[in-house]
Amino acid sequence: MKIGIIGAGNIGGNLTRRLTALGHDVSVANSRGPHTLTALAEETGATPVPVREAARGAEVVVITIPLKAVPDLPPGLLDEAADGVAVIDTGNYYPRQRDGRIAGIEDDGLTESRWTERHVGHPVIKAFNGTYAQDILDRPRPADDPDRLALPVAGDDDAAKSRVRALIDALGFDTVDAGGLDDSWRQQPDTPVYGLQAGVEAVTKALSEASPERKPEFRG
Repeated sequence: MKIGIIGAGNIGGNLTRRLTALGHDVSVANSRGPHTLTALAEETGATPVPVREAARGAEVVVITIPLKAVPDLPPGLLDEAADGVAVIDTGNYYPRQRDGRIAGIEDDGLTESRWTERHVGHPVIKAFNGTYAQDILDRPRPADDPDRLALPVAGDDDAAKSRVRALIDALGFDTVDAGGLDDSWRQQPDTPVYGLQAGVEAVTKALSEASPERKPEFRG
């Protein structure tokens, strides 16, 4: 597939490494410009591009940037993506550590990914937000391996969710359907599943044990 990755930090960089190794055609972008991605491009064979071009022709787009940077994404970012593009949001809201107070989340009660979805103007699938970046490189396992990790995946677009779950499976991880985007609070920071390195049964249980109440340290 043609895949666009916006953000070349720990998650974005390691997804670039794994997805190119699987044979996908990956374009990668960051806020500092393509010239800062030369080393990653040489390592992986990915194509460095400006952010506004990252989604061009892409069947999957991964948005993996700080939440506070989402409103700065170019308007019409997904206009030239492939029909039916699946958009993955890996973002998390850290109001005190990084992002500042976001009114849509704090006052309107939006889940983090619903807030992102409204900014990008396209349905998103929440995945990889509680995944350790190094696990993307170190912890892939074949299907039916008892040590295979499972990742929660939330979203409203069933076709896009299926595509994302298939991609995660190809990367070497199981998935658990975490419901629609309004249910994605169950995998936000400080929930039982966030950062959990476990299989399907434990991830399913952790999702069921989540509380929608944000602790003070995760409120702006």
